Amino acid sequence: MTEKNSMVRSFGSLFLASLAFFWIFRLFNLTVLPIFADEAIYLRWAQVMRAEPTLRFLPLSDGKQPLYMWLVMVVLRFNLDPLVIGRLVSVTAGFGTWLGVMFVTWLVAHEKRAAIFAGWLYAIVPYFVFYDRLALVDSLLAMLTVWFVSLSLILIRRPRLGVSLMAGGVLGAALVTKSPAVFAALVWPVGILVIGQKKIELGRLVRLVFFGVLMVLVGFGIYNLLRLGPEFQMIKIRNQDYVFSWREVLSHPTDPLRPHFNDLADWLPNLLTLPVFLAWWGGWLKWVKEKRWGLVIFTFALSLVPILAQASIAKVFTPRYLLFAIWPLLIPASSLLAGLTRKRFFWLTVIIVSVLPFLYNHRLLTNPGLANLPRKLRSGYLEEWTAGQGIRESAVYLQDRAEKSGRPILVGTEGYFGTLPDGLQLYFDREPRVIIIGVGQPVRQIPESLINALAENEVYLVVNKSRFLILGEWKSGREYADLTYFETEKYILVETGVYPKETGPEGQDQLLLLELREKRG
Repeated sequence: MTEKNSMVRSFGSLFLASLAFFWIFRLFNLTVLPIFADEAIYLRWAQVMRAEPTLRFLPLSDGKQPLYMWLVMVVLRFNLDPLVIGRLVSVTAGFGTWLGVMFVTWLVAHEKRAAIFAGWLYAIVPYFVFYDRLALVDSLLAMLTVWFVSLSLILIRRPRLGVSLMAGGVLGAALVTKSPAVFAALVWPVGILVIGQKKIELGRLVRLVFFGVLMVLVGFGIYNLLRLGPEFQMIKIRNQDYVFSWREVLSHPTDPLRPHFNDLADWLPNLLTLPVFLAWWGGWLKWVKEKRWGLVIFTFALSLVPILAQASIAKVFTPRYLLFAIWPLLIPASSLLAGLTRKRFFWLTVIIVSVLPFLYNHRLLTNPGLANLPRKLRSGYLEEWTAGQGIRESAVYLQDRAEKSGRPILVGTEGYFGTLPDGLQLYFDREPRVIIIGVGQPVRQIPESLINALAENEVYLVVNKSRFLILGEWKSGREYADLTYFETEKYILVETGVYPKETGPEGQDQLLLLELREKRG
């Protein structure tokens, strides 16, 4: 067998392994990570939108674009755990990104081997594995951004009306997903650099400008269809809650830029893993040495420009807000790795770059508490009130009580919006015997609404221990060997479920499922 045929077989095997591990890493133990606050909100919105046609633009009330919720709304017809449904939508979007990353790499780098490596890296890098498994809008935004870039590059190579309209449609879909999609509009003029032509004929340049402008107009035209829904203005208003104005940025140019640089220095080597992080920089240095300036500028515009822009103006800065700008970093990394591979060292290269991602993913998929997640991710997804450990278990218990007791069930939860009560309401969308209401937080006393409902209902309270601040006459003691209760002269609260979160710097929080009972005799 010739060396060329051997390399073809090796890369073919890598492609198939990439496809297999994409699905393994996305689908295995899909609900091992507890429901997150934003997941609960988005999925509950989708349920309400599906039940009430007049509320199809409900996310606008909180300044959020509705495309992701529309997609989830369609899939909710299947009788599955709503959290699984929402996460499967993100997994599917991730698969679209996997395909798109390979296609874009092939278009810009003109290297089939680099394209296959890009697919392999996307399949295994923990940054993408983590977010493709969550019911959040960011995987969908990343997919739409990848395919907008692909169509923009095709348009630059072959200016055609059909391609322009398709690219505009994808841009519009991205804008109806999340506001950072505006960065994608930078792609098509910068993409001209990738063509590598020293001269562009005037006629062709005119067609490029015309079709490019048409593409952007179509995209923003689709976005403005959101004006058909009420509260369209909330998008702009809520965006101001997440970013500083330019006047504020100019008054303190290093804040938040400097602390956000520290965040990036923590997140990128961690979530990309060190071998991929180094391959990214090595790929750029390789292009600089080869004087492939178009590729350097193109990938810089796709990735670091939006990342640095957000670092300069963002009040709220988390790794998932950058997801749509992270995938371009795989292009230089895959170009470097493809150039390093030779017959003898192909699989050695693959193993070296893959060991750390595999170890990281093993922990994410089996016991996320052991994964070396950055502090901001660990606290939000595993330790604090935003993490929903125990919500599914509480729902199973309450459903069982509704079927066995024959009495209506009333459940009060901390808060009015977020992990609770939305995360619990997901499981009782079609169960009239169980009513979930929010009672605010922190819980300092049992609301009168719950006490008054005792005559005709079984009554429960679901609250995080850190927000359970019962004061005054309530005392704790023991009712049974394994049940803690809180009591007054008239009422007792019995712990029927205790679900611990991961331990953080301030200790370990717990979700408590408490039953309110009248004290008898």
